[in-house]
Amino acid sequence: MTKYNLGIAGILGLILLVWNCTSKTETDSKLPILGNRYTEERMENGQKTVDTVYHTIASFSLINQDGIIVTNADVKGKVYVADFFFTSCPTICPIMKTQMLRVYEKFKEEPDFKILSHSIDAEYDTVALLKDYSQRIGVEDASTWHFLTGDQEHIFEIGQTSYLTTAMEDKSEPGGFLHSGAFVLIDRKGRIRAIYDGTKEDQVNRLMKDIPKLLEESDGI
Repeated sequence: MTKYNLGIAGILGLILLVWNCTSKTETDSKLPILGNRYTEERMENGQKTVDTVYHTIASFSLINQDGIIVTNADVKGKVYVADFFFTSCPTICPIMKTQMLRVYEKFKEEPDFKILSHSIDAEYDTVALLKDYSQRIGVEDASTWHFLTGDQEHIFEIGQTSYLTTAMEDKSEPGGFLHSGAFVLIDRKGRIRAIYDGTKEDQVNRLMKDIPKLLEESDGI
Protein backbone atom coordinates (compact mmCIF):
# COMPACT_ATOMS: atom_id res chain seq x y z
CA MET A 1 0.00 0.00 0.00
CA THR A 2 1.47 3.37 -1.02
CA LYS A 3 1.67 6.45 1.16
CA TYR A 4 -0.63 8.10 -1.39
CA ASN A 5 -3.31 5.52 -0.69
CA LEU A 6 -2.71 5.83 3.02
CA GLY A 7 -3.13 9.59 2.75
CA ILE A 8 -6.42 9.26 0.90
CA ALA A 9 -7.74 6.87 3.55
CA GLY A 10 -6.64 9.27 6.26
CA ILE A 11 -8.44 12.14 4.58
CA LEU A 12 -11.58 10.01 4.33
CA GLY A 13 -11.32 9.26 8.03
CA LEU A 14 -11.03 12.97 8.80
CA ILE A 15 -14.08 13.72 6.64
CA LEU A 16 -16.07 11.06 8.47
CA LEU A 17 -14.96 12.47 11.81
CA VAL A 18 -16.06 15.99 10.92
CA TRP A 19 -19.35 14.72 9.43
CA ASN A 20 -20.09 12.65 12.50
CA CYS A 21 -19.45 15.57 14.82
CA THR A 22 -21.76 17.97 13.00
CA SER A 23 -24.59 16.03 11.35
CA LYS A 24 -26.53 14.51 14.22
CA THR A 25 -27.75 15.28 17.70
CA GLU A 26 -27.49 13.28 20.89
CA THR A 27 -31.22 12.59 20.74
CA ASP A 28 -31.01 10.53 17.52
CA SER A 29 -32.24 7.02 18.26
CA LYS A 30 -30.13 5.35 15.56
CA LEU A 31 -26.50 5.85 14.65
CA PRO A 32 -25.70 5.96 10.92
CA ILE A 33 -23.61 3.32 9.17
CA LEU A 34 -20.41 4.93 7.87
CA GLY A 35 -18.17 4.03 4.94
CA ASN A 36 -18.78 2.96 1.36
CA ARG A 37 -21.76 0.79 0.46
CA TYR A 38 -23.23 -0.86 -2.61
CA THR A 39 -26.39 -2.71 -3.59
CA GLU A 40 -26.50 -6.38 -4.49
CA GLU A 41 -29.32 -8.16 -6.28
CA ARG A 42 -30.24 -11.77 -5.49
CA MET A 43 -33.10 -14.16 -6.08
CA GLU A 44 -35.10 -15.41 -3.11
CA ASN A 45 -38.11 -17.71 -3.58
CA GLY A 46 -38.30 -16.67 -7.20
CA GLN A 47 -38.36 -12.98 -6.31
CA LYS A 48 -35.59 -10.50 -6.96
CA THR A 49 -34.46 -8.65 -3.84
CA VAL A 50 -31.94 -5.84 -3.48
CA ASP A 51 -29.67 -5.78 -0.43
CA THR A 52 -27.37 -3.00 0.71
CA VAL A 53 -23.86 -4.22 1.47
CA TYR A 54 -22.01 -2.01 3.95
CA HIS A 55 -18.33 -1.42 4.64
CA THR A 56 -17.13 -3.79 7.37
CA ILE A 57 -13.86 -4.43 9.19
CA ALA A 58 -11.63 -6.80 7.20
CA SER A 59 -10.19 -10.01 8.62
CA PHE A 60 -7.36 -9.56 11.12
CA SER A 61 -5.19 -11.72 13.34
CA LEU A 62 -3.21 -10.03 16.11
CA ILE A 63 -1.77 -10.84 19.55
CA ASN A 64 -2.93 -9.28 22.80
CA GLN A 65 -1.08 -8.47 26.02
CA ASP A 66 -1.67 -12.01 27.33
CA GLY A 67 -0.05 -13.55 24.23
CA ILE A 68 -3.42 -14.74 22.90
CA ILE A 69 -4.33 -14.47 19.22
CA VAL A 70 -7.30 -12.16 18.65
CA THR A 71 -9.28 -12.28 15.39
CA ASN A 72 -12.61 -11.06 14.03
CA ALA A 73 -14.23 -14.13 15.58
CA ASP A 74 -13.47 -12.77 19.06
CA VAL A 75 -15.54 -9.63 18.44
CA LYS A 76 -18.23 -11.20 16.25
CA GLY A 77 -21.60 -10.19 17.64
CA LYS A 78 -19.94 -7.69 20.01
CA VAL A 79 -19.90 -3.91 20.15
CA TYR A 80 -16.39 -2.52 20.37
CA VAL A 81 -14.25 0.60 20.18
CA ALA A 82 -10.97 0.57 18.25
CA ASP A 83 -8.05 2.97 18.38
CA PHE A 84 -4.40 3.15 17.28
CA PHE A 85 -1.49 4.18 19.52
CA PHE A 86 2.03 3.28 20.63
CA THR A 87 3.33 3.10 24.18
CA SER A 88 6.24 5.50 23.65
CA CYS A 89 4.03 8.12 21.98
CA PRO A 90 5.07 11.57 23.25
CA THR A 91 1.97 13.45 22.08
CA ILE A 92 -1.71 12.45 22.14
CA CYS A 93 -1.61 8.81 23.31
CA PRO A 94 -1.54 9.53 27.07
CA ILE A 95 -4.64 11.71 26.67
CA MET A 96 -6.33 9.02 24.56
CA LYS A 97 -5.65 6.33 27.13
CA THR A 98 -6.93 8.52 29.97
CA GLN A 99 -10.16 8.98 28.05
CA MET A 100 -10.40 5.31 27.04
CA LEU A 101 -10.02 4.35 30.69
CA ARG A 102 -13.27 6.19 31.32
CA VAL A 103 -14.96 4.02 28.69
CA TYR A 104 -13.37 0.88 30.15
CA GLU A 105 -14.46 1.66 33.70
CA LYS A 106 -18.04 2.26 32.62
CA PHE A 107 -18.45 -0.84 30.42
CA LYS A 108 -15.92 -3.39 31.70
CA GLU A 109 -18.66 -5.55 33.21
CA GLU A 110 -20.63 -5.62 29.94
CA PRO A 111 -19.92 -9.02 28.27
CA ASP A 112 -20.91 -7.81 24.79
CA PHE A 113 -18.50 -4.86 24.80
CA LYS A 114 -14.78 -4.82 23.95
CA ILE A 115 -11.94 -2.36 23.32
CA LEU A 116 -9.20 -3.03 20.74
CA SER A 117 -6.14 -0.78 21.05
CA HIS A 118 -3.72 -1.43 18.17
CA SER A 119 -0.03 -0.63 18.60
CA ILE A 120 1.52 0.85 15.46
CA ASP A 121 5.06 0.27 16.78
CA ALA A 122 5.24 -3.52 16.67
CA GLU A 123 9.02 -3.68 17.02
CA TYR A 124 9.06 -1.86 20.36
CA ASP A 125 5.63 -2.79 21.71
CA THR A 126 6.15 -6.45 22.47
CA VAL A 127 3.56 -8.61 24.21
CA ALA A 128 5.43 -8.29 27.50
CA LEU A 129 5.65 -4.52 27.20
CA LEU A 130 1.94 -4.22 26.37
CA LYS A 131 1.14 -6.37 29.39
CA ASP A 132 3.17 -4.11 31.65
CA TYR A 133 1.67 -0.99 30.06
CA SER A 134 -1.90 -2.22 30.43
CA GLN A 135 -1.37 -3.07 34.08
CA ARG A 136 0.27 0.27 34.80
CA ILE A 137 -2.75 2.17 33.52
CA GLY A 138 -5.15 -0.03 35.48
CA VAL A 139 -6.25 -2.82 33.11
CA GLU A 140 -5.74 -6.10 34.95
CA ASP A 141 -6.73 -8.52 32.20
CA ALA A 142 -7.67 -8.63 28.53
CA SER A 143 -11.24 -9.85 28.91
CA THR A 144 -12.58 -6.42 27.92
CA TRP A 145 -9.62 -4.35 26.70
CA HIS A 146 -7.15 -5.93 24.26
CA PHE A 147 -3.83 -4.21 23.61
CA LEU A 148 -2.80 -5.63 20.25
CA THR A 149 0.45 -6.07 18.36
CA GLY A 150 1.48 -8.09 15.32
CA ASP A 151 2.64 -7.50 11.78
CA GLN A 152 3.15 -3.75 11.54
CA GLU A 153 2.13 -3.39 7.89
CA HIS A 154 -1.03 -5.41 8.60
CA ILE A 155 -1.92 -2.99 11.41
CA PHE A 156 -1.26 0.01 9.18
CA GLU A 157 -3.48 -1.49 6.48
CA ILE A 158 -6.46 -2.29 8.68
CA GLY A 159 -6.17 1.13 10.28
CA GLN A 160 -6.31 2.92 6.96
CA THR A 161 -8.65 0.70 4.93
CA SER A 162 -10.90 -0.90 7.56
CA TYR A 163 -11.18 1.65 10.36
CA LEU A 164 -10.72 4.63 7.99
CA THR A 165 -8.23 6.34 10.26
CA THR A 166 -4.57 7.37 10.07
CA ALA A 167 -1.94 4.84 11.16
CA MET A 168 1.50 4.89 9.53
CA GLU A 169 5.22 5.29 10.05
CA ASP A 170 6.49 8.84 9.56
CA LYS A 171 9.99 9.66 10.77
CA SER A 172 9.22 13.37 10.65
CA GLU A 173 6.57 12.99 13.36
CA PRO A 174 7.30 12.96 17.12
CA GLY A 175 7.97 9.34 18.03
CA GLY A 176 8.31 8.34 14.37
CA PHE A 177 4.65 7.50 13.72
CA LEU A 178 1.59 9.34 12.48
CA HIS A 179 -1.86 8.43 13.80
CA SER A 180 -5.10 10.14 14.62
CA GLY A 181 -6.80 10.27 18.00
CA ALA A 182 -9.91 8.60 16.60
CA PHE A 183 -12.05 6.23 18.67
CA VAL A 184 -13.98 4.14 16.15
CA LEU A 185 -17.27 2.58 17.29
CA ILE A 186 -18.08 -0.77 15.67
CA ASP A 187 -21.42 -2.58 15.85
CA ARG A 188 -22.25 -6.27 16.22
CA LYS A 189 -21.99 -6.76 12.44
CA GLY A 190 -18.52 -5.24 12.14
CA ARG A 191 -19.74 -1.93 10.68
CA ILE A 192 -18.47 1.54 11.61
CA ARG A 193 -21.24 3.48 13.30
CA ALA A 194 -19.39 6.58 14.57
CA ILE A 195 -15.93 8.13 14.90
CA TYR A 196 -14.97 10.33 17.86
CA ASP A 197 -11.97 12.43 18.80
CA GLY A 198 -10.46 10.47 21.67
CA THR A 199 -8.55 13.48 22.94
CA LYS A 200 -11.70 15.45 23.75
CA GLU A 201 -13.76 14.71 26.85
CA ASP A 202 -17.05 15.90 25.38
CA GLN A 203 -16.72 13.56 22.40
CA VAL A 204 -15.87 10.62 24.65
CA ASN A 205 -18.92 11.52 26.73
CA ARG A 206 -20.99 11.18 23.57
CA LEU A 207 -19.30 7.86 22.76
CA MET A 208 -20.35 6.54 26.17
CA LYS A 209 -23.93 7.60 25.47
CA ASP A 210 -23.88 5.93 22.04
CA ILE A 211 -22.45 2.55 23.09
CA PRO A 212 -25.69 1.46 24.83
CA LYS A 213 -27.63 2.26 21.64
CA LEU A 214 -25.64 -0.38 19.78
CA LEU A 215 -25.79 -2.84 22.67
CA GLU A 216 -29.57 -2.59 22.52
CA GLU A 217 -29.73 -3.25 18.76
CA SER A 218 -30.59 -6.86 18.05
CA ASP A 219 -30.29 -7.03 14.25
CA GLY A 220 -28.95 -3.58 13.35
CA ILE A 221 -30.58 -1.07 11.06
